[in-house]
Amino acid sequence: MKFLSRPIWLPFILSIAVLGACEQADYGSGGEDDLEERARGIHERVITLDTHNDIQVSNFTEERNYTMDLGNQVNIPKMIEGGLDVSWLVVFTGQGDLTDEGYAAAYDNAMAKFKAIHWLAEEKAPDQIGIAYTSDDVRRIVADGKLVAMIAIENAYPVGLDIENIQLFQEMGGRYMSLSHNFHSQFADSNTGERDDIWLYDGLSDLGVQAIAEMNKWGIMIDLSHPSKKSNMQAMELSRAPVMASHSAARGLNDVSRNLDDEELMALKENGGVVQTVAFKSYIASEKNGAYQEAVGALRAEIAEEMGVEVISGRQAFRAMSMEERQAYMEQVEPVNEAVDARMDEIDAKPVDVADFVNHIDYLVDLIGIDHVGISSDFDGGGGIDGWNDASETFNVTLELVRRGYSEKEIGKIWSGNLLRVLDDVQEIAAEIQAEDS
Repeated sequence: MKFLSRPIWLPFILSIAVLGACEQADYGSGGEDDLEERARGIHERVITLDTHNDIQVSNFTEERNYTMDLGNQVNIPKMIEGGLDVSWLVVFTGQGDLTDEGYAAAYDNAMAKFKAIHWLAEEKAPDQIGIAYTSDDVRRIVADGKLVAMIAIENAYPVGLDIENIQLFQEMGGRYMSLSHNFHSQFADSNTGERDDIWLYDGLSDLGVQAIAEMNKWGIMIDLSHPSKKSNMQAMELSRAPVMASHSAARGLNDVSRNLDDEELMALKENGGVVQTVAFKSYIASEKNGAYQEAVGALRAEIAEEMGVEVISGRQAFRAMSMEERQAYMEQVEPVNEAVDARMDEIDAKPVDVADFVNHIDYLVDLIGIDHVGISSDFDGGGGIDGWNDASETFNVTLELVRRGYSEKEIGKIWSGNLLRVLDDVQEIAAEIQAEDS
């Protein structure tokens, strides 16, 4: 049970009788304190589930691991502090060459991440976190007072050309998989084809069509978050099971290729699937984020010049550094960062925040209904917004949902119920297909 080790939460463990009364009460007249108290109670009772958290194998060693409060956005201490019950840890592989060498390297990368997740839950911290393979596992592990890890596969590139690897990845714990990432894979065109209008397949490849059937057979949810629109529409037409989008927002509110447009969303509803709204600044509100980043950048440049410090721009330059160079650079710019933090009140532009994020949830609920909307952060993969910038701030999302008037039942669906329902349906259909093939 969440927060039982923290006395501040004890007043909010309510009786069934009080719960029933709370659902009927008018909280609008009680002020912010009453609203927050109600939200804390709801946050305690529902299962909170985030479908997309990237990992680095270097954070799964005896010396450095998720039992520690690392500088990343998701780890066990941060999950406990914020009341995040379930983290989908992502086996991500960036898109490389469509060659035997590329597939072999991608496979090795994926297996290293699978093994890292299993090491954490089965060897390092089995008393704190357990791997769930079904919705029943999720509820059982939460009831046992532990956190939950689930395993996702971002980009099917590591499958290579051997379609049987899909069953292997399922046996390793993978419960959803996207057929491409940023750039076209052997299975599907990526949304990034919109940049230059260059496509490999005009949707799914022949191997991608086979992959859809194989994922249906072995109970892996099909993830729509990175493939192209045509790939996604074809996937939904072909799939016998509901699909999901693990970390996407509404294109109707913010027109970027990583978001799903209304046609895709209506097809997802018809399919019985779920879209996990993503807390990624540039997907939520591109213009607002751009204006804020420009303002912060200008202040940073001014301060750096005053201090005589050269500040690099762009992730690529930072990634090109050796570990030693990165450490030296971070020490050099730390005084700049501290000065920027101290002078943030000089900036008029506002950061993308939890309210902007829940605007997308509202839009999606209005368009496709409460049963088809969920939550994701893309933490440690570029996600994070003001107010929910790591797992320790998870409660703020529930608070904003309560502020918007969502009931406890609706919040439970958005946080986990809808996604777990889709997983149940996918696994039930997989069992039917396996019985047909036996």
